[in-house]
Amino acid sequence: MRHSLLAPCKRLRPIMVLMAADACGTDWHGALAAACAVEMVHTYSLIHDDLPAMDDDDLRRGRPSCHAMFGEAVAILAGDALLTLAFEVVARDTQPPAVAARCVASLAEAAGAMALVGGQVDDLAAPESAAAGLEVLESIHRRKTGAMICVSLRLGGLVARADSRQHAALASYGHQLGLAFQIVDDLLDLRGDARTLGKHPGKDVTQGKLTFPALLGEAASARRAGALVEGACAALDVLRPRGQDLEALARYVIERRR
Repeated sequence: MRHSLLAPCKRLRPIMVLMAADACGTDWHGALAAACAVEMVHTYSLIHDDLPAMDDDDLRRGRPSCHAMFGEAVAILAGDALLTLAFEVVARDTQPPAVAARCVASLAEAAGAMALVGGQVDDLAAPESAAAGLEVLESIHRRKTGAMICVSLRLGGLVARADSRQHAALASYGHQLGLAFQIVDDLLDLRGDARTLGKHPGKDVTQGKLTFPALLGEAASARRAGALVEGACAALDVLRPRGQDLEALARYVIERRR
């Protein structure tokens, strides 16, 4: 669990929890438990994603992936333990209890069959559906990638007792940024190197995966990501000036190299 959870990485999702809380006008320290929980769920998903039965990758975050280091059985159990620990942490350490309950429900929904897990299932089947097109691809990644980004922002808003306009702004920002993040990820898989990325590049092509560059081409994919980031930043208007950190984060997503 420590090997995977504490490995060097971007920590974008927990940072989003804290930034969202701050953007909605509260002290981000109250959102730390939710931020930790999001990172635990995300890390569990990576551990399982790397397993031979899934994407079969032996490198993650610049380290041997969990199953490569400790074996498949321990990796499965480590992922299971992180998933359950996430809900323990957010339920126990978020106040008041009513807010903790809403956080637990939101996180469970984002990590479940209709979102993260369902998106992963469809992603595994995507090589058999190469003719499915852009609508199917976006549906996969709004769940597999986007759901955890959106819930990160939602948890920050819940802790901050955000109003409906603030929640709507965070949701719009998250939906667009999540898709942009995945498009950039697909592009980096083509252009990046293992040392910078912390994982093996080129696997999408090797496995025949349905990706944005495969459907749109690299240039059009980059333009699409840029437009989505601009839309995400525009959605933050109701959160200004406190939303400036979220805007900077969106700009980072389009410029990142790992």
